[in-house]
Amino acid sequence: MPAINSKTLDPCPVWFGGEWRNVNSVPTTPVHNPSTGDVIAEAPLCTAAHVNEAVEAAAAAFPAWMETPPVERARILFKFRALLEENFDDLVRSTTREHGKTLVESRGDVKRGIEMVEFACGVPSLLMGEILENMARGIDCEAIRQPLGVCVGITPFNFPCMVPLWMYPVAIACGNTYVLKPSEKVPLTSIKVAKLFEKAGLPKGVLNIVHGGREAVDALLTHPKVKAISFVGSTPTARHIYETGTKHGKRVQSNGGAKNFTLIMPDADVDNSVRGVIEAAFGCAGERCMAGSTAVVVGGAEKTVLPALIEATKRIKVGPTDRDPQPDMGAVITRQHRDRVLQLIEAGVKEGAKIPADGRGVKVSEAPNGFYVGATILDQVQLGMTVAKEEVFGPVLNVMHMEDLDAAIELANKSPFGNGASIFTRNGKAAREFKHRIRCGMVGINIGVPASMAWFPFNGWNDSFFGDLHMQGREGVQFFTQLKVTTSRWFSFSEGDVWHTEKK
Repeated sequence: MPAINSKTLDPCPVWFGGEWRNVNSVPTTPVHNPSTGDVIAEAPLCTAAHVNEAVEAAAAAFPAWMETPPVERARILFKFRALLEENFDDLVRSTTREHGKTLVESRGDVKRGIEMVEFACGVPSLLMGEILENMARGIDCEAIRQPLGVCVGITPFNFPCMVPLWMYPVAIACGNTYVLKPSEKVPLTSIKVAKLFEKAGLPKGVLNIVHGGREAVDALLTHPKVKAISFVGSTPTARHIYETGTKHGKRVQSNGGAKNFTLIMPDADVDNSVRGVIEAAFGCAGERCMAGSTAVVVGGAEKTVLPALIEATKRIKVGPTDRDPQPDMGAVITRQHRDRVLQLIEAGVKEGAKIPADGRGVKVSEAPNGFYVGATILDQVQLGMTVAKEEVFGPVLNVMHMEDLDAAIELANKSPFGNGASIFTRNGKAAREFKHRIRCGMVGINIGVPASMAWFPFNGWNDSFFGDLHMQGREGVQFFTQLKVTTSRWFSFSEGDVWHTEKK
């Protein structure tokens, strides 16, 4: 691909009731190309009044969309999916430009988003209800799923294409209307995707986009016409979203952060284990809630796998992802976030961790203003250290040492989080013990990132998720619908007819 021009400021409009327009006279926040540090757009910080306009547009569109047959909704989604495929490369470039991840990683981002649309295309089958004839003599009972109304998505910066598509395609397929507030750090890909949905024939007001920060979020959480809220972000914010949303009568699914553990057993295949741990720890520059940020080296693995892991980490090339040739890893999202990651690395060193692979001094001569941190390993990390407790959300791998599997599982289960955990081993018994006893929602066996695909729930536990029904899969359909149960009885002619009996 040719180089992407980071010097052009892109428009960042809102989309209310089918109308794209720029919002003026409000503060803005810069959208960067992390590879270069250039500002590529200015995202408006919309007010509560703008949020109200978006929600009212969605509420006005709801009655007609709810009555649209599911098969007709699915046909629009099929067209949407086709347009996403046709514009795949453009979406990949957009994701890389505003996020900083490599083109390979952006392809994965877009591909996983398209898979969610594919899942939503099956909505006529997913919405089928249940019926029991003769529940009692002459009485039938049926349960059907109906949409909720106006739903809201508040999405993070780390997957500009995929995470919004976790949310609104399923919600809209189920008959709801939607207001999306993408991250103000990466709003441009969401705008491109929404324009493709519009081109597919989505009626006006079914999907709306508003930008902003805390004021916009709080307005969405408390708006009386909002029925459900989906969120992905840090645990403190996820808890706030859940508590505030539910307090105001909303249904909420709120995904938080994590400290995901990867156990490396003495019998693990060295090459495959190193490859899996590297991808899990440093993929997307560590900016994902499924990052394998803590490797637990068990027993003899510290003499076999760990040296190879350190050497492989030192070979990771960091550089601008908006041009060829592609590096192994790109920049982090902002200068402020880079500085936070560097501070956490420094805290780890001060608290006693060793640093056999140090990415603090990385220099990228062709992009000196980019937001770069090199791949870093902190060895001999202990539970009480700052880096062991806080989600770094950067290219930093903690290494801890345990004598056996039992101790390693016990260590991992002390984490307050619960997104994912993985084990690398050739021993089936060890794998089964791990799968059975580890306390998290997504488990990997010889897989570094055990994130589920569209047909299964994204299944965080503990402080990694607040709510009852997860995103993706059938749980997503359940979240965006409510059951209606009807019990019916039809009398025979004149049976139970009081008027007829009295007249006779």
